[in-house]
Amino acid sequence: MSRFAVIAIGRNEGARLARCLASLAGTERLIYVDSGSRDGSVSLARAAGAHVVELDPARPFTAARARKEGFEALERLGGAEYVFFVDGDCEVVAGFVEDSAAALDADPALGLVTGWRSEIAPGASIYNALCDFEWHRPAGEIVTCGGDMVVRAEAYRQAGGFDPQVIAAEDDEFCLRLAGAGWKLRRLPIPMTRHDAAMTRFSQWWRRAVRSGHGFAQVGALHPEFFRAERRRVWLYGLVLPLALLAGLVWSGWLALAVVALYGVSYLRSAWGLRRAGLGARMAAHQALFLSLSKFPNLIGMLTYYWRRARADDMRIIEYK
Repeated sequence: MSRFAVIAIGRNEGARLARCLASLAGTERLIYVDSGSRDGSVSLARAAGAHVVELDPARPFTAARARKEGFEALERLGGAEYVFFVDGDCEVVAGFVEDSAAALDADPALGLVTGWRSEIAPGASIYNALCDFEWHRPAGEIVTCGGDMVVRAEAYRQAGGFDPQVIAAEDDEFCLRLAGAGWKLRRLPIPMTRHDAAMTRFSQWWRRAVRSGHGFAQVGALHPEFFRAERRRVWLYGLVLPLALLAGLVWSGWLALAVVALYGVSYLRSAWGLRRAGLGARMAAHQALFLSLSKFPNLIGMLTYYWRRARADDMRIIEYK
């Protein structure tokens, strides 16, 4: 059994994957799981010395499925004590592997550790900058985290691993089960990965927000208390108030004005909260605007999930790049 293994996942990440694998050079056990790439990612990973798992395209691709099948491949290779799940568009910061293992060694009740993620090029677009702010989270005990995480293999097995049917927020869903199994989760106060969102177009941001909405609904169906506030805001600002605005335009100008005022108050509250969180005025204004707009693609994502569930359709990934 290895002490530490890395499972990287990707789909058409190209140069981003090359950077990820280069940052993991010298890893005791490195597995790359590919979801139908057509850009040479598989050959690139083999050249980097990774054990490659190619997912069967007959079943829908999801990040959760890739992580799950990566772990199963690791078990067939002899397993590991600690497993670092990392996305193929992330460069791992030097020293994080050693520091995460030390934290897990020091506390046997700790089932998962993560660290700080940041964007490689936050200044490349407003969308990258939005992502960079999204990653800012305080260190300490946590309830959930994103997809970059180091998990104690024993804890992973006890929690049941990733659910391959969950197409978004699958990391949150796994963390909830891990905590439910009695394990502690912690964010270390150290840099972990540098992410490359590579978002330069509004359409990419929109698709990503649709995917988030799907996650709100699907994970909420599995864990009703989680994402409850997010779902309420989407229903209110993405559906109820727009319908009220339409009704006001037909029957009552005062109702229409009231709805517009509610949107304005919500925007100002968001901008003020972001300013208090340390954002500059310009960035807070942008962030608040996109937070307000996100309720509409979020609603599409939620409705997509409910439609798929009602029809018993496959839960397929929603890609933005």
